[in-house]
Amino acid sequence: MTGTVPRTIASSAATTLPDRVSARPPGAIDPSSRIVIIGAGVVGAALADELVTRGCTRVTVLDQGPLPVTGGSSSHAPGFVFQVNGSRVMCGLAQRTLAKLDGLEVDGRRVLDRIGGLEVATTEGQLAELRRRYGYALAWGVPAELIEPARVAELWPGLDTSQIIGALHTPTDGIVHSKRAVEHQLARAEEGGAEAIGLTRVVDVETENGRVTGVVVEDATVPTGGAGAEAAEVPAGGTSAAVDSTSPSRRTIPADVVVATGGIWGHLLGELGGLRLPMHPMEHGYAWTAPVPDLPGTAPDGSPLGDDQAGRPMIRHQGAGLYMREFGTRIGIGAYEHRPIPLAPEDLTDTAHMLASGQEPAKRAFTREDFEFCRAEAARLLPAIADLPLEGEFNGVFSFTPDGGPMLGPSLRLDGFWAAQAIWVTASAGCAEVLADWMLTGDPGVATQELDAARFDPALLSDQWIRERAAEAYDEVYDVSFPHQGTVVTRGLKTSPFHTRIQDAGGYFDEANGWERALWHGENAKLFSDPEFRTRAVKAFGAAAAATTALEDPAVPGGVAEGGGDTVPVVVPRRDAWDQVNWSPIAAAEAWATRNRVAAYDMTSLTRYRVRGAGATAWLERLNTNKVGKLPGAVTYSLMLDETGGILSDVTVTSLGGEEYMIGANGPLDLDRLTRLLPESGTVVLDDITTSTCCVGLWGPRARDVLEPITEGDISHEGLRYFRAARIRVAGVPVLALRVSYVGELGWELYTEAAHGLRLWDALMDAGAPHGIVPGGRAAFSSLRLEKGYRAWGSDMTREDTPEDAGLGFAVRMEKDGGFIGRDALVRQPSRGRRLAAFGMRMDAGRPEAGSPVFAGTEVVGWVTSADFGYVTGQVIGLAWVAEERAEPGTPLEIMRFGRVHGAEVLAEPVYDAGMSRIRR
Repeated sequence: MTGTVPRTIASSAATTLPDRVSARPPGAIDPSSRIVIIGAGVVGAALADELVTRGCTRVTVLDQGPLPVTGGSSSHAPGFVFQVNGSRVMCGLAQRTLAKLDGLEVDGRRVLDRIGGLEVATTEGQLAELRRRYGYALAWGVPAELIEPARVAELWPGLDTSQIIGALHTPTDGIVHSKRAVEHQLARAEEGGAEAIGLTRVVDVETENGRVTGVVVEDATVPTGGAGAEAAEVPAGGTSAAVDSTSPSRRTIPADVVVATGGIWGHLLGELGGLRLPMHPMEHGYAWTAPVPDLPGTAPDGSPLGDDQAGRPMIRHQGAGLYMREFGTRIGIGAYEHRPIPLAPEDLTDTAHMLASGQEPAKRAFTREDFEFCRAEAARLLPAIADLPLEGEFNGVFSFTPDGGPMLGPSLRLDGFWAAQAIWVTASAGCAEVLADWMLTGDPGVATQELDAARFDPALLSDQWIRERAAEAYDEVYDVSFPHQGTVVTRGLKTSPFHTRIQDAGGYFDEANGWERALWHGENAKLFSDPEFRTRAVKAFGAAAAATTALEDPAVPGGVAEGGGDTVPVVVPRRDAWDQVNWSPIAAAEAWATRNRVAAYDMTSLTRYRVRGAGATAWLERLNTNKVGKLPGAVTYSLMLDETGGILSDVTVTSLGGEEYMIGANGPLDLDRLTRLLPESGTVVLDDITTSTCCVGLWGPRARDVLEPITEGDISHEGLRYFRAARIRVAGVPVLALRVSYVGELGWELYTEAAHGLRLWDALMDAGAPHGIVPGGRAAFSSLRLEKGYRAWGSDMTREDTPEDAGLGFAVRMEKDGGFIGRDALVRQPSRGRRLAAFGMRMDAGRPEAGSPVFAGTEVVGWVTSADFGYVTGQVIGLAWVAEERAEPGTPLEIMRFGRVHGAEVLAEPVYDAGMSRIRR
């Protein structure tokens, strides 16, 4: 790759500087642009089709393999499309894929068979998971039913239902015949003017001034010397490292835009465009049985099945880590319950190897010992296959990412280079639609935080991290995922200066963006025996409050209701087995300490940037909905929007004086977007100061009692008011103190250089000891922020939502000078017809998860975005998107959890300390 990219940002860690280079903001692509798609699998073919459909006239699709069966994952994929997913976005992509392919044919044979899906449970735990998935189906509009074993037997005669205790039937799911999907979409693209070229391998990308100008290709041919010699000599597809530069077949195809859709070769192809994609090829056991005498070989209507067709629903048995489906009179079995088998990207074979040996690159040698468990479990479920031999066994290669999501979006470093990688058949056409819209209009039309290739911190992306996280993702494909369950591999990559102190306090850690964060602290169990510790019963509300058995909810004298100093009691709830993962009742004790005394929270993982330079104020004003160019010390909560008025991020902007600011942001996506938007003139410099600094959140009614005696500076209420900042010294440590509180209590975020962090923490804990200070964890923090009604970007609101709908209209100044990105769209459409509403509900144990459906009677009117037990307010508190007419306080709702519907009520916000007297004192 040649050429340079003009923008860089300063970094506190020089070793990560090369990964922090960004390209320009991707504008809408002219449909007449020369677009080259690398990879003609199910994604590349779909994208070519979508681009041509949208008016693109110069689209070229290249693949190193023969067309339309290229030898990649699309050539062997089983094609299952199960729509139900805990992610609304991923479910929507599957729905789009099915909608597009429905009814299409190739030579009279269907591209998609809507035979339905059947997920079976053999244990109560698996059945609970299916009840959860049933809730997702209702929330996202997927037809579904929970069925008894007798109904399973009707849908699938021959299954041994004696071991099945229930199942989830999704009748509109289907099987995509991926080879036909490629052929149909590629042919349609060609009919619209696209050119598809097979046996042509991309070996490099040419650039000029940081922008794509072409792709270098050569013909994929079989070298002399035989298959054995070739297998040892031919490098992996998509890399030019071992390509003879004098090869007469090498040539350049001009291009204004290049899109990598190379499937399992995606990691290598991404590098050609300056992308380090965290995706890794993994081997997956698959085999067919010999013909099964008991299978009729016919569809339910009696018509004969082709040898690749199924007449009955595809089956997933998550308890055994397997799936299976009919192939005419045979059964195909896929195995996930085996050791992860990562395959180094550079060890992938290519087309030359396939042409010489007949072995497709995405098919590897079968490892029978890995398959045996699933083979036996499949026979238990379908006894007719118990004694049949296996046929056509192989290990299929698929790409896995750390979080299971696709890799979409523009290159971080090279203008005009895009990726659509790590996409299975399930989301293939859906992702192609999203990317085509994104490329041609700048608006992907959906929330992209789960899809964007820039969502991972580049500093994490070592070969080891990518491989181990991909292996973990493979291992957990069919595992039941508990709420708040975290990764267990490659831990400890980022720790704050306070980490050892938190470990000493018995910190129980989870991980976020590489950071270790304590959920609670074992030493705080002592609070339960503290003489001042007070609890009360769970609060009743709504219809329950009118019952004769309703629990009282007395106002605590001088406490929550009055903002005074008396003890605020908490509820220590029960949690059922499902909800116990990554939770402890100690969280309630830490919430009590925060509300009644004082707690120190390690907030170092908060993303923060320093912005400086002669153009900093004007630049930030254009990006932010709120006015940020204020007097030094002002702290402003603001939003950053896209051109449609959707929320790309929420931030806090602190004016440090002159043309210098500190931004509290949400993560790598913000860094990518902001660096792309830096002025060409160099008048604004962006420093990522996250890892070079640290932060303590000191909050609670006694916070000032702790801080004042060891502080040089005025931290009185009059001297440092709410949403103001000041430079002070704490125990000799230089600190930037922000008078803000995400938990709804008096206090500060205290920032200092990482080198000073340990002294700051120790000084605060020593000074706080007489006041009962404790370290607080994220489990308490989550509850406290919901009681206060604070939103979390990425879960509660996304680019699909406007500020007014999200309850954040207060952060928008429509009339500010110069306007802001997205303002015109908000003028045209301030609301999209739904509202983010707070709700309360009484539950004996547990809490609804994100994605739980919300009902008004029998009608689904929304879904939960986040929920937790409010330890002080004494009820489950959450946020949910609901139809606009259902968002008024007092409106009754019902929320489903594990198939059971619970009463709820829309609450006025904030639920806790509506008068803000606890914070502003």
